[in-house]
Amino acid sequence: MSHRVCPWWLGYFLISPFRGYGQNAHNILVPHVREGQTVLEPGPGMGFFTLELARLVGSSGRVIAVDIQTKMLERLKRRAEKAGVLERIGARLATPDSMGLSDLAGRVDFTLAFAMVHEVPNPARLFQEVAAASKTSATMLLAEPKGHVKEKDFGNELKLAGEAGFEVVNRPAIKHSYAAVLKYARNA
Repeated sequence: MSHRVCPWWLGYFLISPFRGYGQNAHNILVPHVREGQTVLEPGPGMGFFTLELARLVGSSGRVIAVDIQTKMLERLKRRAEKAGVLERIGARLATPDSMGLSDLAGRVDFTLAFAMVHEVPNPARLFQEVAAASKTSATMLLAEPKGHVKEKDFGNELKLAGEAGFEVVNRPAIKHSYAAVLKYARNA
């Protein structure tokens, strides 16, 4: 499977209002996110989901958006400021080897990994880092685009997530995507 990172300038297409017709961020996220939660979003791009996550966690919650591209994070922060939710978002620059989440150990309630795991050179490491940051019983929504990822490769991602302590609890229907909701059990 290829591990090419989406170029930053394609982020403009990913935040297009037209995307909302097929993948409504609010409808996708509302079953999983509550006010006051700490949410992790690796690979947020320019924030198609991030802004809605920030609205859903409310003023008492926090969204940690982690990307390896400075330009993606700059645009995300600009959009968040215009939307009035910047203070709820912690934008972090990651390295190709680590998201740098040690300060979040056991604090994350929900992780959104949407259309990004296939871009990571070491998905097992990503799932291990998410697990270390997650509370026991935290959930993760893992989704991959059917146009870029084969069903077999998505199955391999689920296997790696399982090895990190996540268990599939639901397979929601998300247009143009393979998707699974996973629950973390620290002693798995």
